[in-house]
Amino acid sequence: MARTRSDKQAERGDGVAFLLAQLGAHAAAAFAERVGPLGLTPPEAGILRRLGQVPGQSQRELADALGMHAPRLVALIDELEERGLVTRARDPEDRRNYAISLTDDGRRTLAELARAARRHELAITSALQPDERALLARMLRRIAEEQDLAPGIHPGYRRLGRRGEKRSSPPS
Repeated sequence: MARTRSDKQAERGDGVAFLLAQLGAHAAAAFAERVGPLGLTPPEAGILRRLGQVPGQSQRELADALGMHAPRLVALIDELEERGLVTRARDPEDRRNYAISLTDDGRRTLAELARAARRHELAITSALQPDERALLARMLRRIAEEQDLAPGIHPGYRRLGRRGEKRSSPPS
């Protein structure tokens, strides 16, 4: 059976899967550097982003949406609440739950985060023309969908809170 060009690239370490992993690790590290000056870790940035999209979620709903270990989420929410970025309020329909929302400071931080994320995306894709960037995004969305990845949710949240996992794991 003849080997394809793709097979040869994969053996050399420059196949598509390797390049995606290489660029993903680079992009995650660069994102962590970009959000650091905002006083955020990538997981915290992702939580703020999700709360900006769906305000008033319960801790359980947020953990489920992120695919995250619930006790680790509680610790992150505690930190964000202590810094005045989120607030918890009893859910009037189910007093056992807390609805989590962004504070005014949280919304301002989220706006700064959006600007940093845009600069990050432009820096990571600076070798591409706008039409190439759009095409790449469409192709990557197709691959992510085929792999059953939740849109807008970094799969790294699933590992947060497990033994040996560092606090600063890089969901972005």
